[in-house]
Amino acid sequence: MNSFVNMASIADFEPLAAAIPATKVEITVSCRNLLDRDTFSKSDPKVIDNTLNPDFVTKFILDYFFEERQNLRFDLRLERPLTGIPGKNCGTIIIKAEELGNCRESVLMQFCGNKLDKKDFFGKSDPFLVFYRSNEDGTFTICHKTEVVKNTLDPVWQAFKIPVRALCNGDYDREIKIEVYDWDRDGGHDYIGEFSTSYRELSKGQSQFSVYEVLNPRKKKKKKKYQNSGTVSLRFMSSHVTNPLFLLLFFFSRTQINFTVAIDFTASNGNPSQPTSLHYLSPYQQNAYSMALRAVGEIIQDYDSDKMFPALGFGAKLPPDGRVSHEFALNGNPDNPYCSGIEGVMEAYYQSLKSVRLYGPTYFSPVINHVARYASLVKDGSEYFILLIISDGVISDMAQTKESIVNASALPMSIIIVGVGPAEFDEMIELDGDEIRISSRGRFAERDIVQFVPFRDYIDRRGNHILSMARLAKDVLAEIPDQFLQYMRTRGIKPQCPPQSYSSKLPAAPLQTQI
Repeated sequence: MNSFVNMASIADFEPLAAAIPATKVEITVSCRNLLDRDTFSKSDPKVIDNTLNPDFVTKFILDYFFEERQNLRFDLRLERPLTGIPGKNCGTIIIKAEELGNCRESVLMQFCGNKLDKKDFFGKSDPFLVFYRSNEDGTFTICHKTEVVKNTLDPVWQAFKIPVRALCNGDYDREIKIEVYDWDRDGGHDYIGEFSTSYRELSKGQSQFSVYEVLNPRKKKKKKKYQNSGTVSLRFMSSHVTNPLFLLLFFFSRTQINFTVAIDFTASNGNPSQPTSLHYLSPYQQNAYSMALRAVGEIIQDYDSDKMFPALGFGAKLPPDGRVSHEFALNGNPDNPYCSGIEGVMEAYYQSLKSVRLYGPTYFSPVINHVARYASLVKDGSEYFILLIISDGVISDMAQTKESIVNASALPMSIIIVGVGPAEFDEMIELDGDEIRISSRGRFAERDIVQFVPFRDYIDRRGNHILSMARLAKDVLAEIPDQFLQYMRTRGIKPQCPPQSYSSKLPAAPLQTQI
């Protein structure tokens, strides 16, 4: 008998990639020559005070999906006139787009200034910094502004965290321009000077390379003895990788990912022989269960060497005596519930619909406890367990389910829940734990291990199920890397050689839970 899904190295596989390749595009908006609508000052476009030429810091990051064989280069600078008042030139809006790299690193930085030019006649400067990322076409895009530090020539700005992708799009040698301004109490600002650097140069840390001369080109041209307008120094810098691809591969290449499927067979799904049923097997299209199972399963199966998956059902009456089970093998073999690949899981699901009777109630805890029994036997990081539950509605054993999840949060385990049908899914949203950490009997979950998504949010009304299911798979798997790495880090687990077969460790507990 096989172990709970043996896992091979995936060094040549990109984790969490959807079935259809996708890239992110960052949209930057700026305006030029806006119509001045203020009588005594400049216009205040959206949230930028007193300027007719705003560069908005807020970015719009979009997923751009493309065909697998498409070769694209995405460069765009769209400039359009603004209209609104007849006969008036209202200005121009500029929209830029650039394909973003896959860099998942973020950096925490803090800067300070020294002897920055005095701009106020009766006081000191009120300086702030503006960061710009250079673009492929030679232009610059604003990516960050610091706060204003009042009345000082030697400011210390607050530390800030920014994605490396925003600073340089993952290109460590791309130019980063930093401009220094003196804030005007009337809402404007005066130019002090600027300097340029790169992420690679910044990453050298506190050294001679971390002190930058602030230069004002106009002053440098006019004054022969001009040296600089002060200096800006990098006080400290700390990088952090979010969902780090290299670390993920480092762990996963030595860790078996055990994937289990659990499908809701309760009567609330409707009679499978009727087109209104969520389990209806139409000759023309897949039902919601099939689509969700295939979308997630086809991504997960790429992590597995033999592609043998345990597939369970719950909430049905089983032949021959009609006993209700909340933990039965879809292939009908309680001693060996493994199916060959996602196609094998699909076939077992279809056959189960023909042999069992939908009943109830909806219990989640038995299938969670089933996987948790296996996960509890692994303490060295050699295996990680992922349970996919697909269900249509109200959870009947909510208290027991919460307790099971709290217990499982201390184990190498994650749970994905896909809700199908028109229900509100309030209980499933609560289990997700994004807003409030789930608790049971006064104990809180050690970490968030549940990701819930409603299937209906991914239905493409135009019938393009390929792209919509790719988005579903992406979203349900989005939290797995952080959950995986959090478990490993909190236990100080470091990568190790692949373990031997796990079959000798299988618990003796029976597969089926019946009432």
